[in-house]
Amino acid sequence: MRRQRAAMWAIAAPMMVLAVATIYPILFGLNVSLKTRKDYVLDRLGATQTINLQNYADAWVNADMGRYFLNTIIVTGVSVVLLLVLASMCGYALSHLAFRGSRAVFFVILGMMMIPFQVIMVPTVKVLSDFGLIDTFPGLILAYVAQFLPFTVYFMTSYYAGIPKELTEAARVDGNGLFGVWWRIMVPSGKPALVSMGILNALFIWNDILIALLIMQSPEKRTVMVGVSTLRGQYPDNVPTYIAGVMLAVLPIIVVYLVFQRQITAGVTAGATKG
Repeated sequence: MRRQRAAMWAIAAPMMVLAVATIYPILFGLNVSLKTRKDYVLDRLGATQTINLQNYADAWVNADMGRYFLNTIIVTGVSVVLLLVLASMCGYALSHLAFRGSRAVFFVILGMMMIPFQVIMVPTVKVLSDFGLIDTFPGLILAYVAQFLPFTVYFMTSYYAGIPKELTEAARVDGNGLFGVWWRIMVPSGKPALVSMGILNALFIWNDILIALLIMQSPEKRTVMVGVSTLRGQYPDNVPTYIAGVMLAVLPIIVVYLVFQRQITAGVTAGATKG
């Protein structure tokens, strides 16, 4: 009994430390964002004695956060849809269709996952510039799809590998073509993985600064995280307003994760088990 308790505490203690390390910055930022500028200067670490929502109004209106949110929603939505469609099709092909070189293609995709964006960012910008896609939403969407597609394809391939081939072969016998099998069998069967990948990719894209900063040069086309990064220059001596902008940017991420955390866990667990 004592050994079991000791083992439980050995696992629980690091998890509690990790939870505190994750939650504390959010609570600290919320506390700072509700302070007035004077209160923050007098007491930076103490709990706020007021609820100053004007910081949020200033960050939203003066920094044009509404436009940044709209830009990010458009880019994120289109990118995620393209990622899921392409990855689902590729995963079906690599896991159920026998063709020469399929294994080599899969290993190439694995290799692409190990290349950080910093290594390919100059060629990426050069290619997009040659096609006239710099400072355009299609260019940013293509950059996101290219960056996150390898991992999504790998995950969907691993998940689809657990679906019996007899199921797809029976669908072919019933008269379905490749597209019909993918649409009627693979997409419904892969729904948990698709939901997980959709949420994870949406979080990755929403949080990105580097790719958006390289490609989108016009202020009116900035995404929300790039817009928030510019708030520091607009309010160099007003930290509460800047932190309020940061809280506005991360709030949708927190809400999405809290709402869909079960789907994320279920999809990732199922993908790991089937892969």
